[in-house]
Amino acid sequence: MTRRIDYNQIAPSGVKALGSVYGYVMQSGLEPELVTLVYQRISQINNCAYCLDMHTRELTKMGVKIEKLALIQAWAEAGHLFSARERAALAWAETVTRVADTNVPDEAFAAARAVFEEKELVDLTIAISLMNAYNRMAISFRNTPQAAIEK
Repeated sequence: MTRRIDYNQIAPSGVKALGSVYGYVMQSGLEPELVTLVYQRISQINNCAYCLDMHTRELTKMGVKIEKLALIQAWAEAGHLFSARERAALAWAETVTRVADTNVPDEAFAAARAVFEEKELVDLTIAISLMNAYNRMAISFRNTPQAAIEK
């Protein structure tokens, strides 16, 4: 796979703006591991190799066990490996990411709202929106995953 455009070089101000949103999310009070699990799940849905590689590395550095990493895609069947808060965040991430198909139903909102305070839910939705944007940039312009570069 060959990179089409290095958008970091072509539009540094735009990339910096996305980075500012990332900075906001990381200081929002949401747990970094929860946010990164959500980022990983969104990247799985969108099939973003670059982001999957990056978030797997991040989660590993955070000490997330291989069993949990392996089951992110099947979190609903993974029992106790995911906390109630993680399950709610992953479910919300899935329905928001697939908005064209799900229309984010009232039941999904009620389930997320039962676990997250209003600001947390807004911040989580900002994080979900951001990762969807990053996925679309990386996929569209063919960012190469670090694993594909390493020898």
